[in-house]
Amino acid sequence: QAQLVESGGGLVQAGGSLRLSCAASGRIFRFNAMGWYRQAPGKQRELVAGITSRGSTKYGDSVKGRFSISRDNAKNTVYLQMNSLKPEDTAVYYCNTDPPYGSWGQGTQVTVSS
Repeated sequence: QAQLVESGGGLVQAGGSLRLSCAASGRIFRFNAMGWYRQAPGKQRELVAGITSRGSTKYGDSVKGRFSISRDNAKNTVYLQMNSLKPEDTAVYYCNTDPPYGSWGQGTQVTVSS
């Protein structure tokens, strides 16, 4: 059974918005900081945003003020609200603990057209 399942990606025009969701197993989610990561073609995977079990957040410089991470501990789910999307946000988005541990999910593709 998959332990990390990302969803919500798609094709959107520049300036648009998307909301990503990640359903995690309780074993992964409980007590752990969670993060959203992305990997663009030819680039290394990078941390986009992170959130502790208590709700403290952090963001990569390129997404500050545009993306917002949140979590629902009752549903073992972490979200990423992405606004004012840019073509350079195009990537496969993944969630995992922060720092990452174990297997990755399949990710969800986000494509931003100019």
